[in-house]
Amino acid sequence: MFDLIKSGGWLMLPIILCSIGAMAIIAERFWTLRKNKILPPDLVPQIWKLSREGKLDTAALRSLKMSSPLGAVLAAGLANSRHGRDIMRTSIEEVGRQIVHELEKFLNTLGTIASITPLLGLLGTVVGMIKVFTAIMMHGVGDPTILAGGISEALITTAAGLSVAIPSLIFHRYFERLVDEYVLNMEEEALRLIDVLHGEREEA
Repeated sequence: MFDLIKSGGWLMLPIILCSIGAMAIIAERFWTLRKNKILPPDLVPQIWKLSREGKLDTAALRSLKMSSPLGAVLAAGLANSRHGRDIMRTSIEEVGRQIVHELEKFLNTLGTIASITPLLGLLGTVVGMIKVFTAIMMHGVGDPTILAGGISEALITTAAGLSVAIPSLIFHRYFERLVDEYVLNMEEEALRLIDVLHGEREEA
């Protein structure tokens, strides 16, 4: 493996660094974007229970805010429920934008890695072909071993760049879709909260 990396030339170093970064981001996002952490299934019933018992005080809202992203969104609405529907919606939207920013953390970096690694591989191909043509000019085409270094460098860097870019792009799209799904679910719960508190919908 080391010989293969070495034969790919100096451009293998940034490609390897990109692959390490991509793997770290993918592992971190899988851990962070767990559904039971973002949208705890027992959170909404717990809120309605506290509401019926009149226990939604400042301490309960603070605990709710720290519990999960969904809890932070709902806590923002509950904290401003006495100010009317519009203020509730505005406060939920403000917190929601912050939550979306946190959920999308590192996804731009992952998308950048998916975009630049094929270009690094292409650059390695160009560098390898330049070496091939330089060897042809200096030694002719009689000895194929002279050309092998440049050709192998061109092929290895291209393959390495694509090997990093393809899974990075797949997971980038997957996490984007996952975040969109979470945001939609949080919006639904927030709108239901607003409607119930203002008597426009029955509590589920």
